[in-house]
Amino acid sequence: MSPLKNKGKKDVDFVIFRENTEGFYGGIGGHFKRGTLNEVAIAEEIHTRMGVERIIRAPFSWADENKKSRGTLADKSNAIGAHQLWRDVFIQVSKEYPGLSAEHLYIDTLAMQWVLHPERFEVIVTTNLFGDILSDLGAALAGGLGLAASANLNPQSVPLFEPVHGSAPDIAGTGQANPIAMILTPAMMLDYLGHPNASQVIKKAVTRVLELGGDTVDVRGSRITTQTIEKIISALD
Repeated sequence: MSPLKNKGKKDVDFVIFRENTEGFYGGIGGHFKRGTLNEVAIAEEIHTRMGVERIIRAPFSWADENKKSRGTLADKSNAIGAHQLWRDVFIQVSKEYPGLSAEHLYIDTLAMQWVLHPERFEVIVTTNLFGDILSDLGAALAGGLGLAASANLNPQSVPLFEPVHGSAPDIAGTGQANPIAMILTPAMMLDYLGHPNASQVIKKAVTRVLELGGDTVDVRGSRITTQTIEKIISALD
């Protein structure tokens, strides 16, 4: 039996905060003597205290503002010494938020527990690479990539809002694309810009349509993209 059987929307309700400028995606390393017996590939992971503290403060602040009670750090500090920086900063920042339960889990343990007990998690913060992986796993737990909204937030610059799935060119023009992530992403943007009521109107309309069933093929429905959009527009208050 699937561990997700009989889990509902109240059980699967979480937000992932992913560092998005450092880690393995910093591009440090290279590929030497490619295609030979002496081939070497090196990728170096970089973490700065500024970058780590910046991303760790974000979920604590968000959880406090949104009345969440649990925050989880996911790293691999038992095998990667550099991740101890994440643990140190997480412990330091957590002391500023005594009302929030802060826990640390290794990434493999979190992935297992997330599938078995998704209701345990509310706010997760992690590295660039692990966040990339968990965002897809989290979307699958909620129903699929077509449901997951996301944003790239820079405290010193303009934010970028986009669905987790990107442009999905392989199904462009087929009517198979689930538009819900694209619709929930502007709802997230409205929250960020200080318009929570407008955001809630969109979220409630999406919820009504999902509860009726029959959505796009990725969630075992039969509607095409435009039909789902029309249903959501009709459900707007």
